[in-house]
Amino acid sequence: MDFEPIHRPVRHDVDREAMPAVAMVMALCTFMSFAALDTTAKYLVTIGYATIFVVWCRFLSHAVIAFFAFQGWRRADMYRMTSAPLQVLRGLLLPATTLLNFMALRDLQLAQTVSIFLSVPMMVTAMAGPLLGEWAGIRRWAAIMVGFVGVLIVVRPGTDVFTPAIVWSIAATVTYSLYSILTRKLAMQESQSSLVFYSCIFAAVLLAPPALIYGQMPQSVFDFALLAGLGVLGMGGHALLVKASRLASASKVAPFVYSQLLWMTLLGFVVFGDVPDGWTMVGASIICLSGFYIMNRERTIARRERAMAAPD
Repeated sequence: MDFEPIHRPVRHDVDREAMPAVAMVMALCTFMSFAALDTTAKYLVTIGYATIFVVWCRFLSHAVIAFFAFQGWRRADMYRMTSAPLQVLRGLLLPATTLLNFMALRDLQLAQTVSIFLSVPMMVTAMAGPLLGEWAGIRRWAAIMVGFVGVLIVVRPGTDVFTPAIVWSIAATVTYSLYSILTRKLAMQESQSSLVFYSCIFAAVLLAPPALIYGQMPQSVFDFALLAGLGVLGMGGHALLVKASRLASASKVAPFVYSQLLWMTLLGFVVFGDVPDGWTMVGASIICLSGFYIMNRERTIARRERAMAAPD
């Protein structure tokens, strides 16, 4: 559950074309990478590594990879900030999201956390009105309410399923939704390299003191590889997402986020032997259907606006 939202395709004609097979494969691999990231994090925190140490390793390796990937020694635009306060706030929201999510993963099944996380499109749609002036119509608000019912089915307040870990997962979804909205706002002002770099460097620096206090040396080469691999999975997933968005429109790539439910459920079973209960799958299905409707409705509205703006 760790990706940079892509809100505009590089080419302007891709929305009228069929989605290339290679873009489909890249989109699927993108969310498989993010599922593997969460699986690796869950494994590390359950075998005894401090959550904040795991989070710090994830962002430290990501920052190192981003520096070399964007050739930070020669790219001035990577360090330039047009809106420093918003960049800082965005740079704090992502590690907060990751920390809350990893805390939830200690006790929840992967399928539970991803089911809650899949409500992000609904939260973004609801928050975009007061924060960005992008108000949803009655149909999308109806879909948001239906999706909220799905979330309630997954978390089941008032039962023994509703634990502090559920609260961490919900909080992670809220902070990520705010992060996504800030990304949408800053996408037109900041360079892609600065958005990627600052989303990880703030966490790498700010989390270093507590991570070094509560962390420990990897117990084996395998553990070291997993800790280093967290950033590789995060950065690799993002790179695949960018490439997929160059070959197909964002509206075609976005629905593939729901494939993460499949990957997380599969990895949860293979690695931890977890089998989600029926209520979790029912709630997840409702959330996915609601999200699909919201995405399709926003795509329809965007097409209508483009048609109205086109010269006669």
